[in-house]
Amino acid sequence: MAAAKPALTDSLSFCLAQLAAAAGEGLGGEKDSATNETPLGRALLALRTRHIKAAGGIERFRARGGLRPLLVLLRRAAAAGPAPSQAGPGSAPSSDVSATSGPAPSSGSAPSAVSSTPSPPVRLRKTLDLALSILANCCTEGACRAEVRRLGGILPLVTILQCVKTDSIQNRTARALGNLAMEPESCGDIHSAGAVPLLVESLTACQDSQCLQSVVRALRNLADSPQHRLALAQQGAVRPLAELLAAAPDPALTSALVRALLELSRGCSRACAEQLSLGGGLGPLVSLASHPKRSVSEATILILANLCAQGLVRPALGNAGGVEVLLGELQRRRGPNGVSPASQQPLVRAVCLLCREAINRARLRDAGGLELLMGLLRDPRASAWHPRVVAALVGFLYDTGALGRLQALGLVPLLAGQLCGEVGDEEEEGREAASWDFPEERTPERAEAGSFRSLRSWLISEGYAAGPGDISPDWSPERCPPPEPAEPVSPTLLRTPRTLRTPGRSPATSTEEPWGREGPALLLLSRFSQAPDPSGALVTGPALCGLLAYVTGAPGPPSPRALRILARLTCNPACLEAFVRSYGAALLRAWLVLGVAPDDWPAPRARPARRSQHRELGEMLLQNLTVQAESPFGVGALTHLLLSGSPEDRVACALTLPFICRKPSLWRRLLLDQGGLRLLLTALTRPVPHPLFLFFAADSLSCLQGLMSPAASPALPPASPLDLDPSSPCLYEPLLGPAPVPAPDLHFLLDSGLQLPAQRAASATASPFFRALLSGSFAEAQMDLVPLRGLSPSAAWPVLHYLHGCRGCGAALGPVPPAGQPLLGSEAEEALEAAGRFLLPGLEEELEEAVGRIHLGPQGRPESVGEVFRLGRPRLAAHCARWTLGPGQCPRKRGLALVGLVEAAGEEAGLLTEALLAVVMGIELEAKVPA
Repeated sequence: MAAAKPALTDSLSFCLAQLAAAAGEGLGGEKDSATNETPLGRALLALRTRHIKAAGGIERFRARGGLRPLLVLLRRAAAAGPAPSQAGPGSAPSSDVSATSGPAPSSGSAPSAVSSTPSPPVRLRKTLDLALSILANCCTEGACRAEVRRLGGILPLVTILQCVKTDSIQNRTARALGNLAMEPESCGDIHSAGAVPLLVESLTACQDSQCLQSVVRALRNLADSPQHRLALAQQGAVRPLAELLAAAPDPALTSALVRALLELSRGCSRACAEQLSLGGGLGPLVSLASHPKRSVSEATILILANLCAQGLVRPALGNAGGVEVLLGELQRRRGPNGVSPASQQPLVRAVCLLCREAINRARLRDAGGLELLMGLLRDPRASAWHPRVVAALVGFLYDTGALGRLQALGLVPLLAGQLCGEVGDEEEEGREAASWDFPEERTPERAEAGSFRSLRSWLISEGYAAGPGDISPDWSPERCPPPEPAEPVSPTLLRTPRTLRTPGRSPATSTEEPWGREGPALLLLSRFSQAPDPSGALVTGPALCGLLAYVTGAPGPPSPRALRILARLTCNPACLEAFVRSYGAALLRAWLVLGVAPDDWPAPRARPARRSQHRELGEMLLQNLTVQAESPFGVGALTHLLLSGSPEDRVACALTLPFICRKPSLWRRLLLDQGGLRLLLTALTRPVPHPLFLFFAADSLSCLQGLMSPAASPALPPASPLDLDPSSPCLYEPLLGPAPVPAPDLHFLLDSGLQLPAQRAASATASPFFRALLSGSFAEAQMDLVPLRGLSPSAAWPVLHYLHGCRGCGAALGPVPPAGQPLLGSEAEEALEAAGRFLLPGLEEELEEAVGRIHLGPQGRPESVGEVFRLGRPRLAAHCARWTLGPGQCPRKRGLALVGLVEAAGEEAGLLTEALLAVVMGIELEAKVPA
């Protein structure tokens, strides 16, 4: 059978020739009697169905110059209608491409008249259908989109959209415009050509679902930048979309509407939120959040999150169930099978914004939102959102139930940690995000930063300001929070050090104060501190450390609110026991007065140079505690703690008393008569209950010593290791010369073989041991060479000097190693052991004095204290205690020295306890202790 003869339309050249001829001669042409079609119609149909759809067909069509005659054909078709304005009302520069599309379908819906404009002739309508379908398909490729824009093809499309109100024509025109809008430059031209109002009109006039989908997609692609999204909203593009969504359309149109609303709601403008709400779209959006198709539900949830940026729509959104939807989705994403933290960001922002209205706060609290926000604060991966979450929690400032729940969940230590945390990269909210609890407040004559409008309304409603005129327009939530209610506190106690006040401002004339990133956390902490008994939450180690770290580490003057919080806590009698139990008073003194923070111990770190201001603040806070401690209530509380508290509480009370008690009758009764001091000393060698416990203890013992001997002056050893008494020359050296005078009648033989000369009578007189050895019935009494076992020459040297009457000649310094070298196992220890073995107490004392002067002198190091103590001698132990607790000693060295003493004492704390007790009480030992 012979092959079928190919048709003329199978040739691309033939189709392009017919297209070019029609562009030159017009849209008419004679019909073919066999097919009842014009050659142009056959060519357009072949182009759409065969040539364009073939692989590489669009590129060949463009390369062969098919776009130019096609656009000329469309211009001729649009010539019958009025041309639109060159500059539409929503023109704006474009920025980026945000949509994609596929090829247009090859078939359209049946035409139907939808306006008063008469329908075009059937032949013209069919030509337009085919030409627009070809153009829409071609515009799926970037090169064709650029070519169409260069050839001026946008304006004819807008003209057709305006003049031909037939569903199929509107559908294909909208598809072509939607594809062209994928290019930023073309998107701007479409806006400038005035296409947006025509597309909006099609949304309300068209009834065909496929046409509506094309129009909706075109509007979505036209929302490629913030300026274009705002232009679309201002030209009323959002409300008809919301109305269509509320009409429960078919699934395909629903998906298109949700995608379009997601684009239009990015950076949600006021106009967008208003139109979506007025169009009845909030309820359908909340319902679609549970759509079985995941892409629809996720897009819907993001739309709801975007809408939260506008305060005017948040109450209605909450009434529609949006709070529960957003909260539930965020909880799901934060679950064990959740998604990455980046996808949680818009939901976190939305939930935090919902906290700005009272009605939404109640819904959020009942739906478990407080627990969710606390989980975010605990999550280190969410650190960038922590400032936003804390600011959101400020909304619950006067919700007593919510505050109690937040406190039980551990908010206070988290807030304290936020005071000096890293700044998160959070975008600032505009004025439209302000709370809508007071929507009547407007300031059109002046732009106001942030949520100043809601802040001003809050101040007026709470009675802090009589009217808007009482509040400076320069205030903003980022700088000035509402003043907190003042409490009736004694003016002598609750005061701010004058050097810590904000420069250039007088508290008596201005209520403004700095409001930095730590402002929300301080405001919440201040609210907690105003409770009748805030001790359980705020007077704890983490909370106090956070406040003190902020006060001492702030780059500039700290917020006066932080100082008021500390003053309020120290002035509250209910907090006294908590300050004692948590070592809070000792921490205040160490951090503020002495400049030693937990991070500075034991290795020091650089701190801001405002030591005098911090010292003044610390002394003021300790004075506040002193007033509480010496009141009848405080005396009873401290007595109860010391006598009936737990072992840990009793130790903490004994340690704290020297810092906050100045009445001798009180501290003597509690520390001396009732055993508080011995209790503290006994606890030194137990496991430490606080990282700075030994530093606190050293400081406490030093303070107590000062209370017991207020007029004592530092007793420091002289600069030289040992002063030699000129009236006591060396009496042993004459025996060592070539012609000794008097001649030695005895030699001592050391293990090394060294023979040391000696006088028998002098040696026997100096010690009972040698008297019995040399003058008694022992064999050595008849020997001229007496062995001394277990004695090195260096250790024997001071023994021989002492036996011959030398006192203070310097021989005792010989066996003592230099400062910094160990004493255990040294010749000094050997000499001390020999002095005790040979019953030479005077030599022991002289050697101990030499050790003390070399290792515990004015330039002695704390590490040497433990080394000296390890020798285990009571006089040296007392010398170590005196060096450690001396009134002129550096607090850091004092603490390090006590650490060394505790390590050296080990489990045998008796010697250390007695030595420290003797020094604190000022007890003089029987033997002379080096001073």
